[in-house]
Amino acid sequence: MISKLTGKIAAVFEERVVLSIGFMDIDVLISEYTRRQLQLRTGEEISLFTIFYIDGNPAQGRLTPKLLGFQTETERNFFELFCKVDGVGSKKALGAMIWPVSDIAVAIEQQDAKTLAKLPGIGPATAERIIAKLRRTVPKFAMGSKDSLRNSGIPADVLSEAFQALVVLGHSEANARQKLEKVSESGKAFTSVQEVLEAVYRN
Repeated sequence: MISKLTGKIAAVFEERVVLSIGFMDIDVLISEYTRRQLQLRTGEEISLFTIFYIDGNPAQGRLTPKLLGFQTETERNFFELFCKVDGVGSKKALGAMIWPVSDIAVAIEQQDAKTLAKLPGIGPATAERIIAKLRRTVPKFAMGSKDSLRNSGIPADVLSEAFQALVVLGHSEANARQKLEKVSESGKAFTSVQEVLEAVYRN
């Protein structure tokens, strides 16, 4: 199982990035949002969290191995959750991820079917199914969305993990969000979940 790749960006195309790793160039399928983040970084070394799967129909004898790449584990986890919705397979889910995961999660959390229906391949009916299936499981992905947390010194993946940790420690989702918003108002930069949790309990 290939769960992470680190290499230099050789090229960025519409739906994939080519990573040079040693003597190999590896194609990794990416979302539109990820493409925009990487398109000006050719030659830089990056890491992508990956999902390996076999695409095709065994009955037809057309099986193709593919790698999907995500910038953070949070993005990868959200993608796997997204794929569990009826009518949303891996291809449609990847194609729909044109915004930050946190923004899509907020739309689901707020039951905003109109906004979700704007995603490529996601019409009104599929948007309603997404909300019904995921609205109770996405709050942890909504951290760092278009609110005060987006402009804080806390990376989105750190926010998400800190949110999950606070919930595990017994805080309600609303209380966990409030505590993280309060910490973010300090304007300090945090690089780890431990630093965030220490700041939460100092306050």
